[in-house]
Amino acid sequence: MSFVPTQSASGSGRTSSGQLALHGAVERLFSVTDAAGVVDVCERLLATLGFAGRLRWRLHGDSWTPDPGVRQIDLADDPQGLRTLILECPAAPLPVTLEAELAWLGRVVTSRLRQLAETARLYEAISRLAMAERLQRALYAIAEQAGSDHAMPDMMRALHGIVGSLMYAENFYIVLYDEASESVRFPYYVDTMDKDPPSPGESVPLKEMEYSLTWNLLKGGQPIMGSIDEVSKQLSGRLVPIGPNCEHWLGVPLLRDGRVVGGIVMQSYRGDTRYTQNDRELLSYVAQHVQTALERRAAHAELERRVADRTAALREANRVLRQQVLQRQRGERLQAALFRIAEMASAPESLEGFYAAVHRIISGLLYARNFYIALLDEDGKQISFPYSVDEVDAVRPPRSHGRGATEYVLRHGKPLLADPAEIDRLVSIGEISQFGARSVCWLGVPLVWNDRVMGVLAVQSYTPEHTYTARDQELLTFVSYHIANALQRKHTNESLKQAYASLERRVDERTRALALANRDLREQIAERERVERRLKYETLHDSLTGLPNRTLLLQRLDHALSQYKADPQRLFAVLFIDLDRFKVINDSVGHLVGDDLLFQVGGRIRGCLKTRDLVARLGGDEFAVLLDGITEPAMAQQIAERIITQLQAPFRLGIKEIFTSASIGISLPAPHYQQPEELLRDADAAMYSAKDDGRHRAALFDDRLRYEALSLLEMEGDLRRGLSRNEFEPYYQPVVAIADGSIVGFEALLRWNHPDRGLLSPGDFLIVAEESGCAENIDWQIFEQVFAQTLALTRGEGFISINVSGRHFRLADLDERLLAAMERHGVPTHCIRIEVTERALLENPPQVKRILESLRQQGVRISLDDFGTGYSSLSYLHQYPIQTLKIDRSFITELPRDLAELEENQGLAVVRGIQVLADSLKMEVIAEGIEEEHQREALLRIGTRYAQGFLFARAQPASHWLGPDAPARLLPPAD
Repeated sequence: MSFVPTQSASGSGRTSSGQLALHGAVERLFSVTDAAGVVDVCERLLATLGFAGRLRWRLHGDSWTPDPGVRQIDLADDPQGLRTLILECPAAPLPVTLEAELAWLGRVVTSRLRQLAETARLYEAISRLAMAERLQRALYAIAEQAGSDHAMPDMMRALHGIVGSLMYAENFYIVLYDEASESVRFPYYVDTMDKDPPSPGESVPLKEMEYSLTWNLLKGGQPIMGSIDEVSKQLSGRLVPIGPNCEHWLGVPLLRDGRVVGGIVMQSYRGDTRYTQNDRELLSYVAQHVQTALERRAAHAELERRVADRTAALREANRVLRQQVLQRQRGERLQAALFRIAEMASAPESLEGFYAAVHRIISGLLYARNFYIALLDEDGKQISFPYSVDEVDAVRPPRSHGRGATEYVLRHGKPLLADPAEIDRLVSIGEISQFGARSVCWLGVPLVWNDRVMGVLAVQSYTPEHTYTARDQELLTFVSYHIANALQRKHTNESLKQAYASLERRVDERTRALALANRDLREQIAERERVERRLKYETLHDSLTGLPNRTLLLQRLDHALSQYKADPQRLFAVLFIDLDRFKVINDSVGHLVGDDLLFQVGGRIRGCLKTRDLVARLGGDEFAVLLDGITEPAMAQQIAERIITQLQAPFRLGIKEIFTSASIGISLPAPHYQQPEELLRDADAAMYSAKDDGRHRAALFDDRLRYEALSLLEMEGDLRRGLSRNEFEPYYQPVVAIADGSIVGFEALLRWNHPDRGLLSPGDFLIVAEESGCAENIDWQIFEQVFAQTLALTRGEGFISINVSGRHFRLADLDERLLAAMERHGVPTHCIRIEVTERALLENPPQVKRILESLRQQGVRISLDDFGTGYSSLSYLHQYPIQTLKIDRSFITELPRDLAELEENQGLAVVRGIQVLADSLKMEVIAEGIEEEHQREALLRIGTRYAQGFLFARAQPASHWLGPDAPARLLPPAD
């Protein structure tokens, strides 16, 4: 017989089926009744565990000597037979888990043998007592059964036998009652006539046997004895027989604290056998002992369950503790390995010794009998194997970069854990095309330094006993980082050694050369210092004028601001100077003369200042001055006036004499200034204020300018928010026939429904809108609203004029966009008129002409707005497709109130001339700004047909002209 334990015997391969077999063996062990049965169960259990051993009995005092190489393990003692059950197995050490299982089996077998011995002794005692008194034997047997640890079926069979020794009990059953669920169970049932006995483990609802003898026994809680007829009389007819009819019936309840928990029943099918009162009393006495036995058995079962739960909890805690111990041991081994790697990185040993030491360290962490290191050369084309130990591939020559497993790790830069199936998969998808000796498991991790994969660390196994897991991959990957760092340091040290050797050879050569080069170097250093001084000067000064530039000015200004914050009495001032009309000078006489002018301007400004003051050129024709040490703001104003006066004098540039002037902005320090740029910004704003006031002057930045700057900034923000909120709305001023006041059309005028400032006209915000780039978007928002309201306002007959500024004509597709918007809203083109100004016609004549002709061809009429206020060139009237002239309001306001003065009024002559010109060109004329009746009468005299103005109506929103009370004419009809 072989004594070699299989893998499952070690406990490491235990399965759920093995555990089920173990539990079954334990149950059989506690059901056998003699020692031979115990040995048989143990042999089956060892066979199930996969342990090939042999069991035998050894008598106490026996001096039998085992064979060499055989180990004897004492499993259990049999106190009845004075012998010991031993297990013979190989002398080699057994796994710890198997040793524990065998020890546990020995304890269980010992317990069972003791139980069998104790049972045997009890039966012997009962037999001896039976000789004395039959009744006493029965009572003693009942008492012993109540305190025994027998299985419930065995105990009930024993009770059945004891009761049978006292009285007739051939048909005997025990019923248990669960009051909570109103169900009963028959754990023991013996009946010679019942062909369908109930199952011991099955619970039956008590309601299914209502009014039966058992039901009456459990519900009544009193003993019942007699024939069916006698019992029926006792129960007052509340009896429904169930099962075979018996000759005599005896049942007693099982009570716990006065509550019925079950009953014991005996039946007789013999006519000559009946139960007596003594039987009833005896059975009642026996029932109490049976109840005690059942309760003790239930308590014992609960205790066993708790012990089992506690044992399982302790086993789990022990398992976790063992895992923690193993993890700690692994961590200690890993830490020691990392320390060793760090030591080797700085050790003086060679690379070959380093590789061998790395192999030994990894072997201490995992199975590494087959191990190699692969390194990639600098150009990434060749792979070498500086260290390789393998039981199959003894030699690994260098090779070109291919598509092996090593190259896969190099290519992807991540670990690879592969078995033959994984290798086949990688081959099938083309990731790997070649592989060395076929291994059972292959694990490779990259070696990375300088953020580049430079090599591979690989281990492999050729036997199924040794395989690698994801934990091994994680461990080897972690160790590889430290090995890569150490390997990099070793390579660096090797390179340094070679470099040191080469360096020593070159030191002597370089020493001689350095003596010669030292002289040149000193000369170069002197030159470099000169260049650095020059570069520093050029960095902080303007290349044209030689004055400090913006950088140096801001540095000095920051220093002055810091001194002011430390001592507010140390005033200073910033002057921002801009030459007036410098661009005209530059464009007329050239940039060379302009540069010469800037140079002389810088000199004149410098001559107006003290030595400690700073003048800087900011770029173009802009200069800035930092006045340090002034005592009052008036000093800054005086110096600014002095500079303006100096710059008024003519400049002699070659043969030309050029005049210029300057506008100057002044800013003074204040506690709210935090950065020097803020002072320069406010001085710039004051300079623009001086230009707006007529140039050739100085302006001091004050709260008004600050408020205007903030207002402009706030206005720009409000404009952008207004666009997103659709706050802009067209207001419509009617164009009427002067004769009768009937409305012939409307002009759409821009209005802004400001949430805080109310309704604003274009004069309040249009300049800011144009400078901020919002004007075009506002116009298109108005255009869309006008087109959406055109059909309702005109009813397809009148027209609406929209003002298109010159900015829009910079778009080559303006006509297409306007026509597309009209089509989108279903607006007929004859209902829309485009109003343009003479300035718009001048900016890009060819493109403007093409766009206007395109619109005219589609039916859109063109009006020339504010005619007479610009160049009023007659060429516009025949070059562009203009069909309507709008006379500016400035001519209308000059018309006299006295009709007698009309013929001598120049304004009326101009209006009449425009009307005659328009009639000759077959153009329509609309007069703007009609506010009084005499103006309307004067226009009627000269034949002007259409007009608009406050005399007729002010501009109103579309809802005003679409309401039920909207007027069709704005004057009473003529008489």
